[in-house]
Amino acid sequence: MELKKLSLLKHKEWAGKLEINCKCPVSTEEDLKIAYTPGVAEPCLEIEKDVNLSYTYTGRANTVAVISDGTAVLGLGDIGPEASMPVMEGKCVLFKAFANIDAIPLCIKSKDVNEIINTVKLLEGSFGGINLEDISAPRCFEIEKALKEQCSIPVFHDDQHGTAIVVLSAVINSLKLANKKLSDCKIIVNGDGAAGVAVTKLLVSAGASNIIVCNLYGSIHQGRDDLDSARAELIKITNPNNVVGNLSEVIENADIFIGVSKSGVLKSEMVAKMNEKAIVFAMANPVPEIFPDEALKAGAYIVGTGRSDYPNQINNVLAFPGIFRGALDVLASDINEEMKVAASYAIANLVSDDELNENYIIPKAFDDRIAKAVSKAVSETAIKCKLNRR
Repeated sequence: MELKKLSLLKHKEWAGKLEINCKCPVSTEEDLKIAYTPGVAEPCLEIEKDVNLSYTYTGRANTVAVISDGTAVLGLGDIGPEASMPVMEGKCVLFKAFANIDAIPLCIKSKDVNEIINTVKLLEGSFGGINLEDISAPRCFEIEKALKEQCSIPVFHDDQHGTAIVVLSAVINSLKLANKKLSDCKIIVNGDGAAGVAVTKLLVSAGASNIIVCNLYGSIHQGRDDLDSARAELIKITNPNNVVGNLSEVIENADIFIGVSKSGVLKSEMVAKMNEKAIVFAMANPVPEIFPDEALKAGAYIVGTGRSDYPNQINNVLAFPGIFRGALDVLASDINEEMKVAASYAIANLVSDDELNENYIIPKAFDDRIAKAVSKAVSETAIKCKLNRR
C-alpha cells in the first residue's frame, strides 16, 4: 500500500500512539487506600517538606515533556499545535522505545514567546526534563535561553542540539578516515536556522577554528547588518578571515560542507572546488542539498544525508534518548556543552577502527548500544561538571 495511505490508516486505527498504564495495583479496596486516599497523603506531605522528594515518590524522575507550538514541523512548516501532535506523539514513542523514558506531548496554542516561556516554566514541577521540538527560529533561541535560565531541570531543543551532536560524531569519524584535524579544517555550514547555529557552536566547542556560516544571502561576516541577535552572535566565533561571498565562492578549498538548508543548493561544481578528501553532509529532507552519487562523482570522499535509504544517515534518534536518559539518571539540572561533546564521542566510538569506512561513519539507529553509551557519557560528564543532584 502507498505509504501515505498506510500511515493515515494506521494512525486512525491507533487513535494516538501513546496510552497510560497503571504501575500500581487497583483491584482491591486496600490497593486504593495505598495508591489513593487516604494513603496518598503521606508522600504529599513528604514532598511538601522537601520538593526534591518529588523525584522519589512520583514518576517525575523518568518523565519528559515534549513541547511544541507547531511552527516548524518537519518540512511542513507552520501547521499549528493540533496538527503537530502526531509528530510529538511519535517523538514520545522514540523516547520510550530507545531509552525507556515516559514522555508527554504538550502542544501550546500560542506563538507568543513570553506565553510559551511562562507556560513551560509553570509546568516544570511535573517533569524531569523539557524537550523543545519544532519551534521556528529565531523564537526557539529566545525560548530555550530563557527556560535554561529559569528552570532547574534540563531544557533541550532537539532540532538544534540533537542534530549538532550527531553531526559532530560523524565529523569525528570522517576526519579519522581523512587523516585531518578538526582545528585545521575549513568548514562551511550552509543554513543559519536552529540546526545551523547549534552545529556551529558545538563544532567550535569541540575545537573547530575556521567555520563560515552561509545563508540565502551569502556568508555571515563582519559588516552584515541584517542579522538578528542569535545570528549576530555567530560572527564572534566564526569566519576568522571575514570572507565575503556566496556559497559557490566561499566553498573553495573547504574540507567539510554541512548542509542544514534547502534541497539542490550544493552543485557538483562547488564540491569540485573543495579540498581533497572532502566531507559532505547534505541533510535537507526529504531532498538533500546534493544527492550522494552526484557529490561522490564530483570528488567528495565521504557523504552523509538525513535519509535512511543512503549510507551515513545523520539521525537525531542517535542522540536525544541517551542524552535525556543520562541527564535523568543523575537528576542533572542542565545539559551543557561538555555533555553534548561527550555524547558525540560516545556515538562516534561505537564504530570500531575495523568497521570504520567511507560508508559507515556512525552507528545505525537501531544499534541497541547507543542509548547506553550516550547516557553513560552524559551522566559521567554531568557529575564532573557538578550538575547532578543524585
